[in-house]
Amino acid sequence: MKTSINFKAVKFDSETHNFRKKTFDYVRKDLTAKNEYWQKEKISDRIQKIEAYCKEKSGRKLQRNAMPVREAVVVIKEDTTMKDLHDLSRRLEQELGIKVFQIAIHKDEGHWDKESKEWKPNLHAHLVADWQDLKTGKTLKHQSFHYSKMQDLAAECLGMERGTSGSIGRLEAVEFKIQKKEEELKGLEIKIQEMTAQLGSGKFNDLVIKETNFLGIQQINIDKTTRNYGDAFRLYNVELLKANKQLEAENKRTSELKKETENLKKEIADQKSRNTILLTDPHFFAIEKKKYRESVLDALQKSIRYERLKNPAFNRTDDKNLLAEMNKICNELSIKSHIPFSAFEQIFKTAELAAGLFSLLRIGDAADLEPEYIPALKKKKKRRPRL
Repeated sequence: MKTSINFKAVKFDSETHNFRKKTFDYVRKDLTAKNEYWQKEKISDRIQKIEAYCKEKSGRKLQRNAMPVREAVVVIKEDTTMKDLHDLSRRLEQELGIKVFQIAIHKDEGHWDKESKEWKPNLHAHLVADWQDLKTGKTLKHQSFHYSKMQDLAAECLGMERGTSGSIGRLEAVEFKIQKKEEELKGLEIKIQEMTAQLGSGKFNDLVIKETNFLGIQQINIDKTTRNYGDAFRLYNVELLKANKQLEAENKRTSELKKETENLKKEIADQKSRNTILLTDPHFFAIEKKKYRESVLDALQKSIRYERLKNPAFNRTDDKNLLAEMNKICNELSIKSHIPFSAFEQIFKTAELAAGLFSLLRIGDAADLEPEYIPALKKKKKRRPRL
């Protein structure tokens, strides 16, 4: 059985749904007793703490478009326990900085199979998490490989198979939605056809009101019959208009989903092509590696300049102090920007770059790392501390 985990912004009614604070028509009440719940604190209380900490740490208010609290739906097994989910929560915090403070296990949702009449449970759990970076006070920044790591952790902690990751998984979900929408469209078209057919059938003969007059002869009561036909046509027109509008909306949504599918297929094809080129073309691989190295180098230069601006009086004449400060800058940048520390190690293996970076930290903007300035930096350096 496969599992998956997908975090999104928490909804305003999350606690109402997760902790079953009201009755929902899509759950089986007889199974609700099997649900399990745990919470460290309420969402509103956690958001207040996050906002206060952000103000204290960064000196600024949390941005309006920030998503400091997020919620994941995790596919589980029948025998998944609360302990399993706590283990998953602990790993998410240790490895990705995601702090789960609410868990709800739902075993009362699902559907009845139309053909077999068998109950198909939708076993899942909700994890509500604090998405704040404690080092910066802002929200955590994750890259694609971190989201892939989430899937690995879910499968490992829950003892299940890893679900399909990335664009392929999203593509399958979109195509499934398209199939469902097309089925709904067929149903609506059939309903409109039935209603149109009824208008031309003899079904409306029942609306004719006949009454016997004082001579014993049956006659049509014009007023009552007209009123019946008027009511019936008004009702059918409302239903027909509603069905047509619904059909139009479903057609539009299906077109949007098909367009999204094409975009995802193109994205997957481009990624496969890029991966193939990376593996088979040494020149292209070298170019991409150089681009990434330059971006890391640029980020490191900016961090060094910021550190000098923040601590202008720090003693940088001593090589030990300089080395300790450089290590601190690299570690903080690695955590903040999710850059593997090995990328910095590769940069410092190049003597010229290392000399330039240490010179930049020691004397400031008098030394730069553009290629044309590197020879000058080599002449200025006395002794380069080892990182």
